[in-house]
Amino acid sequence: MARLRDRLATIRRSRFVGRITELELFRVALSREVPDFTVLHIYGPGGMGKTTLLREYAQLAAEAGCIPVTLDARHLDASPGGFLAALHTALNLPPEQAPLDAAATMSDLVLLIDTYELLAPLDSWLRDLFLPQLPERALVVMAGRQQPAVAWRADDGWGALTRIISLRNLRPDESAAYLIGQGVPAEEVDRVLDVTYGHPLALSLVADLFRQNAALRAFDLQRAPDIVRTLLERFIVEVPNPIFRQALEVCAHAFTTDESLLAHCLGAEHSYAAFQWLRNLSFIEQGPFGLSPHDLAREVLEADLRWRNLPRFREVHFQVRTYIIQRIMATTGLAQQAAIFALLFLHRNNPFMRPFYEWQAFGQLYIDAAQPADELIIEQMVLRHQGETTLAITRHWFARQPQGFFVFRAAGNTIAGFCHVVELGQVTEEDIAVDPALAPVLSHVQSAVAPRLGEAVIFFRNWMDAEAYQLSPVIFNMAAMVSVRIFFNMPHLAYTLIAQAFSERYADMFEYLRMPAAPDAAFTMDGQRFGVFVHNWRAEPVLAWMEVMGERELLDEIVALETLPHTPQPVALSEPEFAEAVRQALRDVHRPDLLAQNPLLRSRCVRDSADQEPTPATLQALLREGAEALTATPKLQKLHKVLWHTFFEPAPTQEAAAELLDLPFSTYRYQLGKAVEQVTRWLWQREVYGRE
Repeated sequence: MARLRDRLATIRRSRFVGRITELELFRVALSREVPDFTVLHIYGPGGMGKTTLLREYAQLAAEAGCIPVTLDARHLDASPGGFLAALHTALNLPPEQAPLDAAATMSDLVLLIDTYELLAPLDSWLRDLFLPQLPERALVVMAGRQQPAVAWRADDGWGALTRIISLRNLRPDESAAYLIGQGVPAEEVDRVLDVTYGHPLALSLVADLFRQNAALRAFDLQRAPDIVRTLLERFIVEVPNPIFRQALEVCAHAFTTDESLLAHCLGAEHSYAAFQWLRNLSFIEQGPFGLSPHDLAREVLEADLRWRNLPRFREVHFQVRTYIIQRIMATTGLAQQAAIFALLFLHRNNPFMRPFYEWQAFGQLYIDAAQPADELIIEQMVLRHQGETTLAITRHWFARQPQGFFVFRAAGNTIAGFCHVVELGQVTEEDIAVDPALAPVLSHVQSAVAPRLGEAVIFFRNWMDAEAYQLSPVIFNMAAMVSVRIFFNMPHLAYTLIAQAFSERYADMFEYLRMPAAPDAAFTMDGQRFGVFVHNWRAEPVLAWMEVMGERELLDEIVALETLPHTPQPVALSEPEFAEAVRQALRDVHRPDLLAQNPLLRSRCVRDSADQEPTPATLQALLREGAEALTATPKLQKLHKVLWHTFFEPAPTQEAAAELLDLPFSTYRYQLGKAVEQVTRWLWQREVYGRE
């Protein structure tokens, strides 16, 4: 009579895919008279398919005429007696027979131990006392979440007889074959792979979900809480305390986590212990920039937190991004590049940004200033993707502004792409004659912002991938990092413009970034139409822009951008308009209702003086600060008195103020004009250059 166990085995084998390397290693060991190794350690996060692989090993062992014996550490006591008792049962021995004696005579024994991390107290006993008594031909497979102890590799003997495998996700082709074999519609496979990353348990759960609901489409972890809960149970057995739970939330949200980030989010007193706990989790990997979770673990933890506690999710988000912005402002070079990518990474689940980034590619390329030897390679890219006209223009800019070219280098010094930036404040009539893009761009700049002396206007003239032109998420990553670096590092940045082929494809993304299209700046080159997207940094400085982006990063679905909450748009006044606004504000300094209507309230100098949204009181305080600045030198103190008794503690009339100050009225009027002029100049410096 057929047994149910046979049917179960058949079903399980039909669902088994991949693991070709692991299976071949085991088959070769079974075929040898004396295997090259005795112990095979397999480790990986929960749900990675370790138990499934052990079942396949047991089947292969049986087919090879060996005796497979499986022990699961979840069902035995982690002591020598408990282990031997479990082995006694698994071997189906009579009560009087010692299990070790029996095992020692089984030359074809294949011992498979699952959930090995629970046997940590027995690790030394197994290595030093139990295993040496097994037959020479025996094979032992240990599968667990943690890497094996160092002693397995450090010992001269065991080091030679041990093989260690880190079990990874299934390859895309293996994952696709599994899903299709389980009835998932072919058109849904890519979307499923995008959220499961080839994680075996996730693939199995999603396949079950499709079997239960044939009409299911657009699988989303956040809309499948049962799957999230199951995966969490596999990833996290137990979190010791609330602080460690918070550390895990931070680690899931940030691109990488080090102790300094944990200190910022949890407090310095908790950072070391939390970091040590994180680094020992089976699904946490260590890299040059810190710790990062397995991709699926990250998504599961994020989806769970967002679903069960949205306020906490927002809190973690803003803690992490505040730290990252501080790092961008405090570092340079590769450290700043890493921090900028960590900032861009916060957009990873945003539907406006997700199609344009390749997060997994970070670290494969780095930004470098173009060298003379790179010019020919860049020219070849330009000729291939754009044409002769743009090639001639590129050569011109290499001669005029070589510092504007950045290349993205891969291993072996290969150039994967480049980005070209032009400082418009340095262009000449010759440049305008050579590059037809400059005329519409400069005309737009003059009408939109009218640059002031000392301000920078940056034109992102070109970027491309060596092969995929401007449709490469990997090179888009790098070009975005160049732009953000300029946004933070360029002194007195007033305006940026970005030329973009396929502008319709990118329009919503740039709108999301508060960089709208400027139709009057668009141009055509070599038969291609280039849209131009702009941002006024004088009106919305980089830190104010960052605040808006912080909220937008949290979007989890496409919405109409006009429905998003907007902070009041700052204004960028011309110098005469600014001076008139200062004069009016001084006249209204005791009238908050009138100050609320003054355009200065939305100017840069006032916004920089407020921790939150500026109020009339903010403007009042800044005007007083400007007046007090006149007391810095004896020469200006007389102007301070005139200003003070005219506006801040005013006499009934200007004539009375002149009499109070013992000045002829004409002298009083002259000094009042000079005082207002000095305060205006002081405020204008802050408006143009910030609070220095």
